[in-house]
Amino acid sequence: MVEQLTPDERAEALDALGEWDFDDARDGIVRQFIFQDFSEAFGFMARVALLAEVQDHHPEWSNVWNRVDILLTTHDAGGLSQRDIRMATAIDALLD
Repeated sequence: MVEQLTPDERAEALDALGEWDFDDARDGIVRQFIFQDFSEAFGFMARVALLAEVQDHHPEWSNVWNRVDILLTTHDAGGLSQRDIRMATAIDALLD
């Protein structure tokens, strides 16, 4: 079973992630990505989808033209877990 992060673990993880913010209402992390146009945003989403399949951990997300909003939370854990942190780190690596 996947364990929910403790408040201290959550704070440490958020410090390391930088661009991600905690969503208290969903006990997850959120980030907005802005691209030059829809094609670039959609390409990013396709790359994230491949990561999600490999990690078997799928984001909640939305896309409007050049913007992609992502929420990561682990439903099985009832909130933020190490799976979300790994996924956020992998997503961030796509931008390097």
